[in-house]
Amino acid sequence: ARGLSASSTDAERRLWGALRNRRFLAFKFRRQVPMGPYVADFISFQGKLLIELDGSQHADSHRDAARDAWFAAKGYRTLRFWNPDVLKNLNGVLEN
Repeated sequence: ARGLSASSTDAERRLWGALRNRRFLAFKFRRQVPMGPYVADFISFQGKLLIELDGSQHADSHRDAARDAWFAAKGYRTLRFWNPDVLKNLNGVLEN
């Protein structure tokens, strides 16, 4: 997980800037958190919310569906956004 944090994408760094230090709806988010067999991009334990940023390699991914089901079984809601959406329209992403 630490290696993933160090090699964050531009979209991940941009979204992290908006989520960190309770900047988003006063929820505390952590990034690159290992949970079970997965690593969550961004997670709020308090809000039971998981945010995943996806690049083109995630289009029609069956693995993402299995991952989302695993987190849902643990009580988490998963929101997925495309990297270009975060880079071009961060405010729109945060409103979702």
